[in-house]
Amino acid sequence: MSIQELREQFRYRVARFLLIGPFLFIWGRPKTTGRHNIPRHGAVILTANHLAITDSFYVVQCARRRVFFLAKSDYFTQPGLKGKFKKTFFSGMGQIPVDRSGGDASSPAIVAATKIVEAGEAWGIHPEGTRSPDGRMYKGKTGAIRVAVATGSPVVPIALRNTADRNWRNFWRSRVYIDILPAMDLSGIGPDDHDKIRAATDDMMAAIRAKTGQEYVNVYTKPGSAGAK
Repeated sequence: MSIQELREQFRYRVARFLLIGPFLFIWGRPKTTGRHNIPRHGAVILTANHLAITDSFYVVQCARRRVFFLAKSDYFTQPGLKGKFKKTFFSGMGQIPVDRSGGDASSPAIVAATKIVEAGEAWGIHPEGTRSPDGRMYKGKTGAIRVAVATGSPVVPIALRNTADRNWRNFWRSRVYIDILPAMDLSGIGPDDHDKIRAATDDMMAAIRAKTGQEYVNVYTKPGSAGAK
């Protein structure tokens, strides 16, 4: 293992077990079901609904393995002490910088995600692209299914509840629920089967929605993100 890899492992353990982990345990008192659905080793894609800024951190905590998310490169390039802290924190939590300034905004993210799963790692993604502005579930983008079909990686949907609208006055009144669902059956879908990929994405969001009880809105949230079709 290289010096850089050792540094990344150190950042990850500090961020997960000393910084964000204890906070999430107290703040959300999360109850998790279905952990056995996430393989402990090998490529996997974890897809979750998106209600709060803490959602990706809850996915990381429940997975019992390192999970990589894609993040705006801006989070890693800010100057000064604050910028250095943000870079260390986001790197430690498995966030990978992606520059989307090119003509096709989704391409860098898809390429980065493909590299993650081809290396046998876990890639986490919120298919809605950004947080729900009103608690409803918005149309999922197809990036997760596209990468899964292209690489043969399993897709495990995750339903998050009660992660939004928590504050210091009410956080103790409810707890966060994390339901990890069985891997999807994507057999018979090829990389060029665009209609089937769209249908599988809709099925994925429906499976999550069945657990969360969210109202569905058949439009994309804005601003958009990788994987739109």
